[in-house]
Amino acid sequence: MPRPFVLPDLGEGLTEAEIVRVLVREGDVIQEDAPLLEVETDKAQVEIPSPVGGRVVSVHVRPGDVVKVGAVLVTFADAEAMPVGGGERAPSLGTPLARSPLPAPQPARSPAAATARQPAPLSAVGRGGPVPATPATRRLARELGIDLATVRGSGAGGRVTEDDVRAAVPTPVTDGRAAPRPGPAATPRDVGREAPERGPSARPLAPVGAEPPSLPRFEQWGPVERQPLSHLRRTIAERMTLSAALVPHVTHLDRADITELDGIIRRNLEPARARGVTLTLTSFLLKAAALALKEHPRFNASLDAAAGEMILKRYYHLGIAVATERGLIVPVIHDVDRKPLIELARELAALAQRVRDGKATLDDLRGGTFTITNIGALGGTGAIPIINYPEVAILGVARAREEAVVRDGQIVPRLILPLSLTFDHRIADGADGARFASDIVRRLEHPDQLLLEL
Repeated sequence: MPRPFVLPDLGEGLTEAEIVRVLVREGDVIQEDAPLLEVETDKAQVEIPSPVGGRVVSVHVRPGDVVKVGAVLVTFADAEAMPVGGGERAPSLGTPLARSPLPAPQPARSPAAATARQPAPLSAVGRGGPVPATPATRRLARELGIDLATVRGSGAGGRVTEDDVRAAVPTPVTDGRAAPRPGPAATPRDVGREAPERGPSARPLAPVGAEPPSLPRFEQWGPVERQPLSHLRRTIAERMTLSAALVPHVTHLDRADITELDGIIRRNLEPARARGVTLTLTSFLLKAAALALKEHPRFNASLDAAAGEMILKRYYHLGIAVATERGLIVPVIHDVDRKPLIELARELAALAQRVRDGKATLDDLRGGTFTITNIGALGGTGAIPIINYPEVAILGVARAREEAVVRDGQIVPRLILPLSLTFDHRIADGADGARFASDIVRRLEHPDQLLLEL
């Protein structure tokens, strides 16, 4: 008897994924761990492998579809050998999926169905299973008393947007409410291969707060080209807008004299290479930040505004922003405070390579408590980054430059590293930020003390 394979629980509050590529056809006989599909979530673009070998009876999705957790993706012929992914967390690539009860199958949705924005009865909408909508959209629907099952979705794969919910209200709604709180973080996602053009999936970004004014007709001044945002780019835009709108950002600027630290790195490049490791400044930044976070725990926290509580995290999982061709991704190194520098350097290099190759797993990209973004290789004298919500702080690092500095009455060349600490002003004051940044600077300027803390 045929057995369906469904989209597993992705964890971290992720409830849906967009199908990027379908890598099998009906009738294909595939081996265990053979790739089935590529999907893109708010966290990553990953390849879903087959847990077992078998024959593909049916493929229920196509590129551009947005499917919920529990939606049927592929049906296999071998019922005895085929486990189902419904109730467990999404595995790392190549990890067998666990058995769990099957929800009712959902029909594949065509992107072409994203048209009208007027409300319609459920029979006209024609959904089977949960209504595809973001948490912010569901919250708005509850506030306005709208049943999502009666709303025709204009988003990709029939997804209901906030605009669709507003259009379903009998009278115009003035959006004076506070901006919705977003789900779990993240800006950055794993992307390796260029996704195909998916014009029909273009849809409006989720608005935050007041609606922006209408755009002028740019065509009146010259030729223009419209390019639909990819799922990744749209998600980044929405998350950054939410963070900027919800969080009162404040930035503390500082500088660290890393002359001695640079000397230590240069002297140990060859010994590190002999151990298969490339020693970089970023490894020391990770360690200095993690140790400083232990002394200033409010910067390793999240704010639960609804409960009026600050959630202090007693683990130190630091994200490092990595630039890729399709966007910024933030892989996470876990337990930075407990790992020696040589291990951090090795793990950092391997993780960055997986991200650039498009091989990062969801586990590589979640659980972060604090983020470092280093633009030093790209140039510039500084930057003020946006906080990676729901984290409360982010450290920006620019290019180190040799400058003339007065020491003991003498002008001497020193290597100066610009730093910018951006944090949520609701959880800390300016003095708190200055003290936290100073403790990072102190460790970078006195690497002998930093080494003693390892």
